[in-house]
Amino acid sequence: MRIGELASRSGVSERSLRYYETQGLLRSERTPGGQRRYGDWAVDRVVRIQALYAAGLNSRKIAQLLPCMRDADGAPSEIATARLVDELAAERTRIDVMIADLVRSRDILDEVIELASPATR
Repeated sequence: MRIGELASRSGVSERSLRYYETQGLLRSERTPGGQRRYGDWAVDRVVRIQALYAAGLNSRKIAQLLPCMRDADGAPSEIATARLVDELAAERTRIDVMIADLVRSRDILDEVIELASPATR
């Protein structure tokens, strides 16, 4: 599929897809005319990349992680290292702390909203 179709199917801009390529997160074949071509696998790859960005990982960490993710058949990748697993566990802990902080912030806002509402005055 061409880059426009991948963008449409994955919900990601063509510009982002080009960026993913420059970061080593996504690869394409080139036609003799230089156009990018992707296999059907690319949609799942882009969705994974988006999920990892949403989790707060940077492109360098994502580039390390992607080859270690489970294969399409569900079997774990053989190249995942103990060090990478430790780094990912640390990232998960960081995200858990962020979630807890956000929940506290939301609770404070809820309290302020309740106290400031005309119905409670």
